[in-house]
Amino acid sequence: MEHSAAFLKIVDDAKALIKELTIAQTRARIANDATIKLIDVREDREWTLGHISGAEHIGKGVIERDIETKIPDKSAEIILYCGGGFRSALAAETLQKMGYANVYSMDGGWREWANAGYPVDI
Repeated sequence: MEHSAAFLKIVDDAKALIKELTIAQTRARIANDATIKLIDVREDREWTLGHISGAEHIGKGVIERDIETKIPDKSAEIILYCGGGFRSALAAETLQKMGYANVYSMDGGWREWANAGYPVDI
């Protein structure tokens, strides 16, 4: 997908302020710690077509509204992912602004995870 320069600029700005994990790091972390919250921030239709096994869906459009109800513990480890790692970076920056101290964005997103043959639900 071709992204505009303005969009890429805000993503780059967000990525400078957040922590990122690779798909391999994410897989290892969720395999070793069942308390980690893996959140898919993609659109509803994207989630329906397939998602990472064990993930929960909270779309980027509603995450600010719903996150405190679904994950009230602001010290909980949260790993966000989207299609490629851009929207999840923006969402991670927002959650940090809301006081979440242990939030990550998965670089490479759903596409890299699925292409690697990691567990998915379709």
